[in-house]
Amino acid sequence: MSEHRRKPPQPQGGGRAAARRGQSGSSSGRRAAPRGASGSPADSYGSGSQGPGPGSGSYGAGGEERPYEGRAAARRAAQRGGGRRGRPTGPGGPNGPGRGRGRAAPPAKNRIVDYPRAGKDGWRRWTPSWKLVTGLFIGFVGSLVAVAGIGYAMVGVPDVAQAATAQNNVYLWSDGTPMVSTGGETNRQNVNLSNIPKAMQWAVISQENKSFYSDSGIDPKGIARAFFNMATGGQTQGGSTITQQYVKNARLDDQSQTISRKFKEIFISVKVGTTVKKEEILEGYLNSAYYGRGAYGIQAAARAYFNKEAIRLNPGECAFLSAMLKGAAYYDPAGQTSIDPVGATAEKNSVRALTQMQDTLNKMVEGKHLSPTERAKYTKLPDWKNPRSNTQLTGQTGYLVDLANSYLVTHSDETGITADKLRLGGYTIKTTFDKKKVTKLENAVKKVQKANINPKLRPKTDTHVQFGGASVDAKTGAIVAIYGGEDATRHFTNNADATGAQVGSTFKPFVLAAAMRDGVRDPSGDASQPQDERTQVSPKSRFSGKNKLKIKNYDGTVWRDEKDGEWLQRNDGNESLGKPPSYMIDLREAMQWSVNSAFVQLGMDVGLDKVKQAALDAGLKENSLTGTSFPAFSIGISDPSAIRMAGAYATFAKSGEQNDPFSVLQVKDKDGVIYEHKGKPTQAFESVVADNVTDILKTVVEEGTGKNARLPGRDVAGKTGTTDGNKSAWFVGYTPQLSTAIGMFRLDDNEKNKSRKFEEMYGTGGQDKIHGASFPSEIWHDYMLEALQDAPVEKFPKPEPIGEIVNPVPSPTPTPSATQTEEASPTPSPTPSEVEPSLTPSPSKSRCGFFFGCDGNGNGNGNGGGTGDGGTDGGLSPTPSPTDSGSGNGNGGGNRGNGNGGFFGGPTN
Repeated sequence: MSEHRRKPPQPQGGGRAAARRGQSGSSSGRRAAPRGASGSPADSYGSGSQGPGPGSGSYGAGGEERPYEGRAAARRAAQRGGGRRGRPTGPGGPNGPGRGRGRAAPPAKNRIVDYPRAGKDGWRRWTPSWKLVTGLFIGFVGSLVAVAGIGYAMVGVPDVAQAATAQNNVYLWSDGTPMVSTGGETNRQNVNLSNIPKAMQWAVISQENKSFYSDSGIDPKGIARAFFNMATGGQTQGGSTITQQYVKNARLDDQSQTISRKFKEIFISVKVGTTVKKEEILEGYLNSAYYGRGAYGIQAAARAYFNKEAIRLNPGECAFLSAMLKGAAYYDPAGQTSIDPVGATAEKNSVRALTQMQDTLNKMVEGKHLSPTERAKYTKLPDWKNPRSNTQLTGQTGYLVDLANSYLVTHSDETGITADKLRLGGYTIKTTFDKKKVTKLENAVKKVQKANINPKLRPKTDTHVQFGGASVDAKTGAIVAIYGGEDATRHFTNNADATGAQVGSTFKPFVLAAAMRDGVRDPSGDASQPQDERTQVSPKSRFSGKNKLKIKNYDGTVWRDEKDGEWLQRNDGNESLGKPPSYMIDLREAMQWSVNSAFVQLGMDVGLDKVKQAALDAGLKENSLTGTSFPAFSIGISDPSAIRMAGAYATFAKSGEQNDPFSVLQVKDKDGVIYEHKGKPTQAFESVVADNVTDILKTVVEEGTGKNARLPGRDVAGKTGTTDGNKSAWFVGYTPQLSTAIGMFRLDDNEKNKSRKFEEMYGTGGQDKIHGASFPSEIWHDYMLEALQDAPVEKFPKPEPIGEIVNPVPSPTPTPSATQTEEASPTPSPTPSEVEPSLTPSPSKSRCGFFFGCDGNGNGNGNGGGTGDGGTDGGLSPTPSPTDSGSGNGNGGGNRGNGNGGFFGGPTN
């Protein structure tokens, strides 16, 4: 065999792997000869791929092979050479001048952070090494530890006894003189933990922080949630643990919701949790927490709600007070309508408080802190006391302060004052209230009350009689005076702000305004006519004043309820107005004598949606409007407040310009003015519409049911109102300067009684029936006479003609005989001397209401219409319930009976 074809000897020290590595290092692809072999054919090959010399391979100069050091050494050598393993870069290798792809790569620099990674191609070059990731993680954690250590060292443990206080708010009259300094006084007395019942301690721990005795003082989940909410602009949340709440209470001087404050609070909480005993933290928290009613701490809360010492609280009362810590505005069963008139009512708060109380008791049993036997004793709300204990808030002052507070909080987007900020105090609040007018309104009510209401003499009719009133500047909407009740420390529902009493026929001006602005719909029923084809009505337009009028839709079809019942509308006193057979009267006369049938049909012709919109545009709130799809909506089954009614009538006084009622002019803090009221008037009605409404309402006072409200030498416009079952009566009227609403009703003043209901006022004050023309108009007159004593005399604008005469007077026709009419003799229109009380039925007559069937012995047979005695007592349900069924025998009658007044018939004025 030829020497050139002789198989080279196998290497002795590396096996096949070494041979492969030697082969890869050979420029000719042959395997390297063993180290030290002489005369090997490999000596003639010059150099290999990995030698140190030029074109160095596995052999150095002279052909000596380097000792084999394993794969790691090979990788390191490849990295030093700038190439990949098995890809030589020397001149004699595959990448050398003879076979490579260019010059040798420069050696990698020794970098502290190897990123992008040297010696890597493609995605590997950008993938961080485990060394880099580990180093960064250790550095991050170390930085956090350093920051935490610095923060921990810098913060101190706060003294809750010194910090948890609040400043007073100073309230001023509209002229800048002081009214009262209140709202932020510190009603607080510390007690030792030994004087706080164990039940109170465990009630709070069970509900707020079960792990209190074992945690470090912070809740990471709660902290993360709070930071997330702040970052996303959501609602901020306080600390979740008792320790965090304790720290928050101790830092009332800094309640800003910022990231830096949160961080600081966390460090303080950690330090408190590690340096302060748990018992001290719990004691401090219970002594500094706010329980509502101006009470800071458990001792003040026990007195505010139960008039007892904290040590005497039973487990049910403890669970109740722990619920107050979640926010007394929505858990105090007395209600906080000054904060939220809709969501914080006494009824809703009572439900929330009872639910939370029961949940707390259950958790105490689960944690073995209360026995099931003891827990079973507390299934109802405890007997809480009247919430007003501040003697500065007696009389009307408490109502005024509540009203101002309510305005600031409900308009917090403008004022920047939340309930929490208001509680901390430090504000000087200039109100719109006129001290003299407030006193005059209160005196006017007390005068009528003292002269006419006598519960001792007439216990069945004169008990629970209440009044409410509000007076608004007709040009700006500023609330200048209110009457909220006898005394804010004894009767704590503001009767000027919210009562639930229906307003009756004082709602009719909104129907008239809608008819003049939007017009009545085309009665032809022709499908080719556009749906919005309408005719603006003139005050001379005529509608039927017939008693027991069958109400129709605008197209002439009979209105029916979902059970196919008809609606027969009755007038006050069961009397028809107008001449038979049509009984048509114009709108001025219909308003003058408060004819129900005419306005119910007018509302149907205009559209109840348009009537509703007119009321909203005038300034009423949508949540006070009731039964908007029923014909009786037009005659006042809704329950707006006295403030809103006065404000809405002021819209007519200002020729259609609407201003929302407001009670705060300006607010200052230690840095100066932070809020100043700026009016935002809107044109709700064209002046021609509003001025014509005013002109018709002048007739009511000058010649109709409101004559008791006449003021000598002054223009006065207004409307009386009496509701179903004689359960409320109103007078709302205005001059060019001032608009005032007075309401009267009977309602049990015990707000703990969930079955409270409005009661009839037949016989109240010694009168057969209470009308808006009686006590309410008398109070209105006495107040306005005094309130305007120094005001200049102003006149209402003269109205321009408006609209077209709908249902004009027909050509003369022969008078029909009695047998051709539904009544034996015609009912003449009342003379100007006949005021509303003359329409009141005598005690021997039937008593009727527009949801209320007449007293009698007829039966409600369910077909509607007819002339028997019967009807439906719709009462004060939020929405008329035409489906209520029953026999029509006696007072109230049955559903759609052959009733005197039929279905939902009855008087309002």
